Amino acid sequence: MGKSLLQQRAGRGNINFRNPGWLRVGKVRYLNIDGYHIGKVVDILHNPGMLAPVAKIKLDNGKSFYMQAVQGMSVGQKIEIGGDVNSGNGNIVEVGKLPEGTIVCNVEAVKGDGGRYARSAGSYAMILGKSADKVLIRLPSGKIKSVASNARATIGTVAGGGALDKPMLKAGNVYWKYKVKATKWPIVKGVAMNVVDHPHGGGLHTSVSRPSTVSRNAPPGRKVGHIAARRTGRKERK
Repeated sequence: MGKSLLQQRAGRGNINFRNPGWLRVGKVRYLNIDGYHIGKVVDILHNPGMLAPVAKIKLDNGKSFYMQAVQGMSVGQKIEIGGDVNSGNGNIVEVGKLPEGTIVCNVEAVKGDGGRYARSAGSYAMILGKSADKVLIRLPSGKIKSVASNARATIGTVAGGGALDKPMLKAGNVYWKYKVKATKWPIVKGVAMNVVDHPHGGGLHTSVSRPSTVSRNAPPGRKVGHIAARRTGRKERK
């Protein structure tokens, strides 16, 4: 009897396939607070599983939270939250109170969701226009998105840009990269396995070497390849 397939092992949900959330420093989200507050950058940390550095902010009311650090942010910096604050780097402001063309990051879709858009390292969004209670922003992908005018955003660009430009160089670095994520690595091709380990395994070369079409109702251990194919074989030339 052969081994179970990768997707079968992942379906069981054992420790090798779970997201190691216990490694994180905490939730990187805005606090659900109202009014004007002044915060101080207590520390800038590395959050495992994220490329962007994380800033720990302590507010004047004693509460603390984590947010994406923006370029130019430093420990001890004062930031302003809410109200009619200036457009200083790192301040958290409602997008409806910012002028068009402002560079922002960690943008909420609706107030209170904690931040949803432009959160990865080196990314930012731009405010394009306003209409009634909506604000149009351009996402890093180039897509135009409409968010609520009272949604909050951080002024500036997320720090840590260019991290993906550095080559991995060796497999060990890739191993630790995926160790802190819910990603199983490395993934071996089925045709490279032994015949007892995968339906495509066996043979003297890396090819299926047998029909790979399987039924839609096939059990999980056999459901690999061309699943419920409408047709097989080469098309006839007319």
